[in-house]
Amino acid sequence: MSLAHAGHAAGGFPATALVPVVVFWAYLAAALRLRDPGGPGWPHARTASFGLGALLLVAGLWWPAADFVGHMWQHLLIGMLAPLALVLGAPVTLLLRTLDRRTGRALVRLLRHPVARVLGHPVTGLLLTAGGLWLLYLTPLYRATLDSPALHALVNLHFLLSGTLFAWSIAGPDPGPHRPRVPVRLVVLGLGVAAHATIAQLLYAGVLVDVPATAAELRAGATLMYYLGDLAEIALALALLATWRPEPARRRRTARSAPAGAAPVRA
Repeated sequence: MSLAHAGHAAGGFPATALVPVVVFWAYLAAALRLRDPGGPGWPHARTASFGLGALLLVAGLWWPAADFVGHMWQHLLIGMLAPLALVLGAPVTLLLRTLDRRTGRALVRLLRHPVARVLGHPVTGLLLTAGGLWLLYLTPLYRATLDSPALHALVNLHFLLSGTLFAWSIAGPDPGPHRPRVPVRLVVLGLGVAAHATIAQLLYAGVLVDVPATAAELRAGATLMYYLGDLAEIALALALLATWRPEPARRRRTARSAPAGAAPVRA
């Protein structure tokens, strides 16, 4: 273990943990601005969710990664639990409501860009999150992070960004012009659950993985991944279903009977 990892394992507060605190204060300032007399207001639940996400992220960055179990707690907090809470805080919507009109329109155009269509698709998020897990544990990458604080931080950043992207593409309340319909997102989420469960089972059995840990540590870490990961994925599914408004039968019939050149009607 590197000296930096040893210091972190001893309980030192990492400077990176201050970043989510600063981001939350900026979010809170914007939310309070909307709640000024005569303002449009901002839901307290959104603020609480974003604050919880920032707190979970601080906990994940502060969590001592002295062994594989500590690493797994870090992964779950940074890559799964914190991203979902942050996304449910609808930070992009808050930003759009506080920006001036010109800047807001530029941001909307950016969200509608073809690149955003690809990045914001649930399959992209799935490939980045699940693919990152398989790459980390089935190659020497995890072993390398034990001796490189910079690589360890980069891996954590990847899981934070990819986890946030996946949660946003599946159940984000923020505007998503290219987001597929709910049934498609449920299928992608199911594939994510399967990929997550499979890597957890491989870790538990110690098969194909390249993780320098005892059998007991592997089983404990895999158990955490399996059950706590399930809870995070169930919460993500519930957040998705809570926003589902099935398309009325009349609207579906209208879309099917529309002229060939007409644009389809979407819910």
